[in-house]
Amino acid sequence: MRVVAPDVEQSSAGHAISSARPVRYRATSVIDGIEAYRVNGTPADCVALGLYHWEGADIVLSGVNMGLNLGNSTWHSGTLAAAKQAVLLGSRGVALSAPIDDESADFSGLDRWIERVLDIVLQTGDLRLINVNFPKRPRDMCWTSQAVDQYDGRVVPAADPMGREQFWFTVEPLEKHSVGTDLWAVDQGYVSLTPLRLDLTDYAILEACRRDVPVALADSPRHGTWQGSAPRGASR
Repeated sequence: MRVVAPDVEQSSAGHAISSARPVRYRATSVIDGIEAYRVNGTPADCVALGLYHWEGADIVLSGVNMGLNLGNSTWHSGTLAAAKQAVLLGSRGVALSAPIDDESADFSGLDRWIERVLDIVLQTGDLRLINVNFPKRPRDMCWTSQAVDQYDGRVVPAADPMGREQFWFTVEPLEKHSVGTDLWAVDQGYVSLTPLRLDLTDYAILEACRRDVPVALADSPRHGTWQGSAPRGASR
């Protein structure tokens, strides 16, 4: 096992890649007996660099992150981006998050739950990317979908000490969650297991658009270039 992690806080970094500057790493002592390195880059950079130096990694574990990554927060989560980067580079990716906001907090209470998660992932060959979130006191586990409810986002104006205008973007968590979603599961005390895929294409809409609003001759099924079916494994 090797640990390759950012050298500074990278919350909400999303899937950013350091393409305009060089990335460096150096050895560090984080956990006794574990080879570890710190990188002056994003979570996705860390995975790319780690897999470049140590080819053949079967699985990449991202986390345990101090803070949940549920619902719409998965779009900007650096933790989940690292797991996605692993899949893009041919490995399997597991994002792990928990509602912990103190670096001195004890993660040992999650040990057996993490072991159960990894057992499930390793036994499921088709499961390439999964987002896992732990409640504070898990009582069981369940498969979930990503909640896509809109958050109540607000822009809050303020001023710095010099009187210059500045703004904070805040979100107000939803009070009610749809049953079966990741938000609902964690709220009910379940470890949330959400299988994800990299392809964001809405195939139902794509088929409807090709059928009803063709923009090129090739969009017409009559010419044999479009069969109207989603790729294997994609939802419709």
